Amino acid sequence: MVNYDQRASGKSYHFFEDYSNLSTDLLVNDLLALTDYIAERLGKEKVILAAHSSDTYIGMQAANKSPEKYKAYIGIGQMGDTLESEKESLAYCIAQAEKADNLEDVEYLQGITEQIENGKMVIPREYVMKYGGSTKQIDHPDGNNIGVLFSNVYNLLDVIRNNMGMGYSQEKLVGHMLENPLPEIVTKLEIPFYFVMGTDDYMTTSNAAKKYFDTIEAESKYFVPFEKSAHYPHLEEKEKFHEWMSDTFINETK
Repeated sequence: MVNYDQRASGKSYHFFEDYSNLSTDLLVNDLLALTDYIAERLGKEKVILAAHSSDTYIGMQAANKSPEKYKAYIGIGQMGDTLESEKESLAYCIAQAEKADNLEDVEYLQGITEQIENGKMVIPREYVMKYGGSTKQIDHPDGNNIGVLFSNVYNLLDVIRNNMGMGYSQEKLVGHMLENPLPEIVTKLEIPFYFVMGTDDYMTTSNAAKKYFDTIEAESKYFVPFEKSAHYPHLEEKEKFHEWMSDTFINETK
């Protein structure tokens, strides 16, 4: 398995480098170039492409643009129509805040409703995390600087890179994703694809993903729900995810 930090994130963020040209198109082309490198290095004609969360916006486009490079595509916490997903997330957070009798949060969330409905912003993720729309079984893994420091891959400088790059990338790309919904960009795939979704995901909602899934033209497509998970089914239900991966991509070749 190969993981990578995309341009302007993690180890791929370089201080003082000009990232003013950062775009989703550029990130798609980066992914295609990396795919060629990996396939050649590993001696594979095709690879399986898996993406998570906002990276599915990039992964879907890469799979659509160069299907000959990939055996299959897996979208974990798959994006659908971002605006539709954000509206659903907002309604969920308001309902949970009301249930918790947290009037301050209710007032704030109701105050940003018009901006979200007009596609001017996304709901601040700390509210989705606070009310259980991010994880159910584990602590929220993103932004876990201590965990990163104790990994054998990253160091303190990488933590700084990651935090700086994440903020910059979101500022550059989120608006584009709102204005250019993925369902309007990729309408068919020529390879098998799988949407792996936590039922209680309110970062990228399962309902929005399923609605998008139903519209995509493909000879082979599968919607795989994980009912004990939110946005991280591959981490919240590790054993089930590993079993599914093995049954789908390893055991079938034996």
